[in-house]
Amino acid sequence: MSESHSAAANFPALRLRRLRRHPGLRALVRETDLSVQDLILPLFIRSGTNIRQPISSMPGQAQITVDLAAAEAVEIASLGIPAVLLFGIPSHKDATGSAAWDDAGVVQQAIHAIRAAAPSLLVMTDLCCCEYTDHGHCGIVNDRTGIMDVDNDPTLELLARQAVSHAQAGADVIAPSGMMDGMVAAIRQGLDAAGFQHIPILSYAAKYASAFYGPFREAAESTPQFGDRRSYQMDPANAQEALREVALDLADGADMLMVKPGLAYLDIVCRVKQAHPGVPLCAYHVSGEYSMLKAAAANGWLDERRTTLEILTAFRRAGADMIITYTAKDAAKWLA
Repeated sequence: MSESHSAAANFPALRLRRLRRHPGLRALVRETDLSVQDLILPLFIRSGTNIRQPISSMPGQAQITVDLAAAEAVEIASLGIPAVLLFGIPSHKDATGSAAWDDAGVVQQAIHAIRAAAPSLLVMTDLCCCEYTDHGHCGIVNDRTGIMDVDNDPTLELLARQAVSHAQAGADVIAPSGMMDGMVAAIRQGLDAAGFQHIPILSYAAKYASAFYGPFREAAESTPQFGDRRSYQMDPANAQEALREVALDLADGADMLMVKPGLAYLDIVCRVKQAHPGVPLCAYHVSGEYSMLKAAAANGWLDERRTTLEILTAFRRAGADMIITYTAKDAAKWLA
């Protein structure tokens, strides 16, 4: 054994730790970047005037009325957040969710208000019936098979009407979330026929029937009045099915894809990105994931800033190009 080899064997091989010892070095070799430009903030728009209704299960979040949306948009844009995703809570609900395509509806009004107040802000709209139906399901229901369930094809017509109404109001991106088979094709056809060929579709392509949506039910006032959504949202046990859903939506004309929830489904985010590396991919950091983090931070069990940024970085590391998150405002301040 040579003298040099013998000497080297007596010392630790600091091959990786050398690059971790200095903050500047860690930044230089960092593989995944997280920026405020990656974030999308959901907003819950309700009917009424001058109302900011706190959401008890989502600390820091609130339903707001259209008149407050303009000031909110200005603040969001000032933080550098590039986009918002709008959910509507109407004053009137019925069996078909007709308020969803009312050109004077809360979301349509909010689009106008936000675009006027913050022209640089990208306005995305969630497209679904559950907030607008009196039964809380994502479309027209029937019991033709002996089981009360959502009737797929008649619901597609309603989604297309809603999409056109949002586009006419000035929405920049349409994001259908109901997990109806064929929804992307129907919406694309409806938008194109109405002259909105330029409006992209961000499809909730892999949306699971998750327990992590619990707080959202309060926020959007969309709890089903019977049954659940497992007949149209995906089984949490399935991964290959997500790839089939994604492929079908792309074939039907989706421009961007989404995986929801995000944190508990990082493997799905990764698989979708690997299967379709050139397609923009979004992860939704959902209400239950947000509320768990807030509760743990409030009890002093977790460092909220570090944990939040770690979670958001994990979405990016898994392959997400953009992240819908209720933490967007806090994260934007921490990343500044």
